[in-house]
Amino acid sequence: MSDGIATTSYPVSSRNQVKRRHDRGSYDHATVHRILDSSMLCHVSYVIDGQPYCTPTFFWREGTRLYWHGSSASRMLRNQSRGQRVCLTVAHLDSLVLARCGFNHSADYRAVMAFGTAYLVTDAEEKSRALVAMVDRFFPNRTAGLRPSSTQEIKATSFIAMEIEEASAKVRAKGLADDDEDYALPIYAERIPVRTVLGAPEPCTRLLDGVTRPATLNGYSEGRLLDDALLDAYFQEYPEG
Repeated sequence: MSDGIATTSYPVSSRNQVKRRHDRGSYDHATVHRILDSSMLCHVSYVIDGQPYCTPTFFWREGTRLYWHGSSASRMLRNQSRGQRVCLTVAHLDSLVLARCGFNHSADYRAVMAFGTAYLVTDAEEKSRALVAMVDRFFPNRTAGLRPSSTQEIKATSFIAMEIEEASAKVRAKGLADDDEDYALPIYAERIPVRTVLGAPEPCTRLLDGVTRPATLNGYSEGRLLDDALLDAYFQEYPEG
């Protein structure tokens, strides 16, 4: 968790300030964190020797600190372990908007950009917590019932953390918005909602007799929105938010 005086918003600078359609921008913790916590996939951007890279990876939040993991041999982790400046992004697509003019075609979305300095987690206690959190953050209390990771598996896994120094959220939830005069045109227009919905669980075909799906996975039920399942899991693991 982050230290220092508690604040409710991230500072605004030329780096994270929403330039275009600033009315859609938010910097408060509640908005930024909710968008982050309703996702498990992020993209981490960084530069190596002048060459930009962008790596997709799983991540999670603890307070105002973000964590992600990967192979100890990965280029991203080797580079970021030296205190690399990074930008972590998350985006949700909520709808497709088909208007009466090409210029007004759009999409509803929620997105976050978070900036900070990445560091390799070397503290034994912090890494031990991260080894549990990378599973339990998404599937609460699951680690306790699993085979413990081997020494080699732990050695092969590294974690990068980043204190969020600046962040901004940008949200469009306007739906269809044509120019007033265009509503008189005989042109079809619509909004197409987009949702990530969980399918029916597919149990492993090699389960031993008597092994059943635990109740802790009830949040991941068929037909439920992934956003909602991830948010519920987050608040089970971190009730304080």
